[in-house]
Amino acid sequence: MQEQPDNTRTAFADGPRLLADIGATHARFALQTAPGTYRSVKVLVCDDFAGIVDLLRFYLSEHADVRPRHGALALANPVDGDTVRMTNRPWEFSTDAVRRELGFDTLLIVNDFTALAMAIPGLKPSDLMQVGAGKPVPGAVLGVLGPGTGLGVSGGIPTVDGFITLGSEGGHVNFAPSDEREFAILRAAWREWQHVSNERLISGPGMEIIHRALAERNGVQAPARTSAQIIAGALDDKDALCLEVLECFCGMLGGAAANLAVTLGAFGGIFIGGGIVPRMGEWFAGSPFRARFEAKGRFSGYLADIPTYVISTPHVAFDGVANILSEHLRGRSGGNTLMDRIQGLKGELTPAEQRVATLVLEQPRLVLNEPIAGIARLADVSQPTVIRFCRSLGFLGLADFKLKFASSLTGSIPVRHSQVRTNDSTHDLSAKVIDNTISAILQFRDQLDVRAIDRAIELVSRARRVEFYAMGNSRVVALDGQHKFFRFRIPTALYGDSHLFKLAADLLGPGDVVIAISNSGRLPDLLAAVDAARARGADVIAISNSQSPLARKADICLAVDHAEDSTTFLAMISRILQLLLIDIMAVGVSVDVHHARTQAVAGADGEPDGRRALISHLDS
Repeated sequence: MQEQPDNTRTAFADGPRLLADIGATHARFALQTAPGTYRSVKVLVCDDFAGIVDLLRFYLSEHADVRPRHGALALANPVDGDTVRMTNRPWEFSTDAVRRELGFDTLLIVNDFTALAMAIPGLKPSDLMQVGAGKPVPGAVLGVLGPGTGLGVSGGIPTVDGFITLGSEGGHVNFAPSDEREFAILRAAWREWQHVSNERLISGPGMEIIHRALAERNGVQAPARTSAQIIAGALDDKDALCLEVLECFCGMLGGAAANLAVTLGAFGGIFIGGGIVPRMGEWFAGSPFRARFEAKGRFSGYLADIPTYVISTPHVAFDGVANILSEHLRGRSGGNTLMDRIQGLKGELTPAEQRVATLVLEQPRLVLNEPIAGIARLADVSQPTVIRFCRSLGFLGLADFKLKFASSLTGSIPVRHSQVRTNDSTHDLSAKVIDNTISAILQFRDQLDVRAIDRAIELVSRARRVEFYAMGNSRVVALDGQHKFFRFRIPTALYGDSHLFKLAADLLGPGDVVIAISNSGRLPDLLAAVDAARARGADVIAISNSQSPLARKADICLAVDHAEDSTTFLAMISRILQLLLIDIMAVGVSVDVHHARTQAVAGADGEPDGRRALISHLDS
């Protein structure tokens, strides 16, 4: 990994990306300027910051000349949903709230060892130190674990077109002692915790517990030491107690690594990361780790064939989290995702296999949750046809397909509109409508132009009069806006007749605002009315497709770029997105008025008559 710019690599078109590896103790940051190229690498101490936002702001403040649009953070923590509660640090936050507060278009939060596992396929031999014998089997599963403040565990499963990582919390399995000495350590830990996991002992804090327990067992008076002091005492000072602690620690790690290897069938190798083992350097190769790894009774020969490695390259998690972010962005921008492959290959499949493909494209979550018999029934095909469909895409079978398919969805359903079939149950058609709408809203949220919304709120808040121009399906949205803004005591009118647009626009003047709503943005009468309104000095806000003529004529465009086949369907989702924009503006106007009211109460003068009326209305 290199930190200096590499001119042979192509820079990202949308600018640098923020990457971070955040543990319980330290946070490592970098700006990725091109694939494999990192600059401004910095390590910060987490204790110096009150929360995740303060931490990110501090790093970004040192690079005010760049504004990353996309970021990805690897956390030493399970990640499930939007809310993150860190295990070894009292930080809790909403991923989306952080994204919006810092102005990112994309912000991903992933488990740190999931990111580490994602980096392993790209490691070079020079990035690794092999410990013991064994040879990796090409294309086999691999395991990852590493002690730091906690014990991270993950795994990787190669497929024909990518690499799937496991989001594991395997560090919290029960610790199992292998001899009397380890049992004495376990008894010492039981004094503090009823449940003692591997992480309690095979970690930095765990090494300190081992040191105390062995000092007590050996009858030695020894001062408390940190894990770094124990390692230095063993390797530099040859302190007998510290050496015993390290030997015991490495043996425990070998036992945990062996359990992971047999659990996963990790013939691709076991990879040791984290912040502790690399500090031991070459000494670790001669430690009890490998002997304990192979000490598995009847399965000793099984484990002897599995290689074990220490990852020696620094900041390797950056590679993994960068890969995850790149895959996510490719999927969002319509890259070579699995859904795209299925759509592209659909015409080459047999008619029966095409029915399976249609089911997968229309109801992806359902396919993930159904057994093969259920998928065959829903697609009206035989079970062997389902298997043939999977193999046509290059997978070994249904299980292999589901594993990769689940990863490719990246937590949300792509926006795809499919015709409701005549044999759909109410449950199925309801799921189609709701899933498509939820996905569209999430995508819409990620693409909002906040600056345009701010400007629109400011115009409406200070408007002398607001008029809505809309026809057809958009008229419902305009009616909703008229009702909301009228409640703020803003003079508001709605025109839904194309013959009245131009007549109404000719009566406007400076300080008036037109909100023109149209899916296509191409209605000639609407465009003529917008020209007339602007000629009279009024401001125009368009809620429309960002590439439409209406958007180009307006002062501000609040874009709704959702693709919808209005020739077959009513523009259902577009209408919902337009209503959301009305709601956002209404809430924004309310907040703006609240600020104005506060200033008025504090003695601020100069509020326009309309603003004073609005303040009075809210106070009442």
